[in-house]
Amino acid sequence: MVKNYTDILSYDQEHLWHPYTSMTNPLPSYVVEDAEGVYLQLASGERIIDGMSSWWSVVHGYNHPVLNTAMKAQIDKFSHVMFGGLTHSPAVELAEKLINLTPEGLNKVFLADSGSVAVEVAIKMAIQYQHSKNKPSKNKLLTIKNGYHGDTFAAMSVCDPVNGMHQLFSGFITENYFADAPKIGFDETWHESELDSLKNQLADNHQHIAALILEPIVQGAGGMRFYNPEFLAGCRELCDQYDVLLIADEIATGFGRSGKLFACEHANISPDILCLGKALTGGYLTLAATLCTDTVANTISEGEAGVFMHGPTFMGNPLACAAANASLELLIENNWQSQVSDIESQLKAELLPLISSKNVENVRVLGAIGVIEAKYPVNMAVIQKRFVELGVWVRPFGKLIYIMPPFVISPDELYKLTTAMAKIVDCDDVFNK
Repeated sequence: MVKNYTDILSYDQEHLWHPYTSMTNPLPSYVVEDAEGVYLQLASGERIIDGMSSWWSVVHGYNHPVLNTAMKAQIDKFSHVMFGGLTHSPAVELAEKLINLTPEGLNKVFLADSGSVAVEVAIKMAIQYQHSKNKPSKNKLLTIKNGYHGDTFAAMSVCDPVNGMHQLFSGFITENYFADAPKIGFDETWHESELDSLKNQLADNHQHIAALILEPIVQGAGGMRFYNPEFLAGCRELCDQYDVLLIADEIATGFGRSGKLFACEHANISPDILCLGKALTGGYLTLAATLCTDTVANTISEGEAGVFMHGPTFMGNPLACAAANASLELLIENNWQSQVSDIESQLKAELLPLISSKNVENVRVLGAIGVIEAKYPVNMAVIQKRFVELGVWVRPFGKLIYIMPPFVISPDELYKLTTAMAKIVDCDDVFNK
């Protein structure tokens, strides 16, 4: 029986496979024994500020009394029931909330297990939609380079083919179409030529393309890039022109992270299909949603199969839905716009000056996202240890040192994060030069 944190670490390193790590040369792990607000209490004694919101999901912080109460109330009724032939109040309430909050026209809700599954569902919707329109040859996806949409097989097929972490599976995963990633930044001057690569792909291949899938405005794990809203507006117009559905993957950006409730709102567009996850439950339980228009849903339902061909075992899990309902109510009650605006202002004031550091290539901020792009890849083991010593949890990757803090973070707590980042970027030994 594992009893203390050294035993936990030892057993963990021997038997537990963490994401994107080696079992023969594992990265160090840190044992969490408690969490409250924006703080993680480590078993080794450190109390550290979480700058990652546990991969962008814990927007209200940890151990929140409102979320705790909602889940305790639901678990006393029932924690799970199959969604085939049965329904329940938490799922219906959540569907109503999502329809009211999301961009206009997304009236049908499919509740899935995780972000990657939400993307799989969206892709299946697009292909089944085109098949139902008697266009079975439109069975490929178009996307833009530098994107990331998840680690399952259909999701991998629309991640960046070179930098998307899935090159090993090329030749096995479906080959789709890729246009150049937008290069014009969020606040930079727009040029229509930015859409040329996308236009060319659609002009040449639209008869084979079921949908265009992309991350609106913020390309997340593919490089933390922020692009111009005019590009997204152009995507909407081109999809309409070529009878191609637009899938917006807002798993990372949904629920206020980019400064809008949904990043699509920066371009005043509504997609045909929308993927949500991460912050949906406030980081309490895994849950995702794929929303679509009446046209998409009705076309699929009137096609050859007569039904949508997907159904996860834990679809519409009541406990997760209860957490999501409480989280969405908190988002509104806490005035997320003010929270995110305050974080953005402070990030700009405290991170943008770091562009002068000898090790920094670029600094960018949008909403509650702060990104330092270094000139060199980080040494993960070294940089992680150094951040913990500074009292914060920041999880870089590649050349990117970034934070997506909980919305409830205080100015003093955020300052501790940005100060730690400032100290780190001046340390040569945390980079692989």
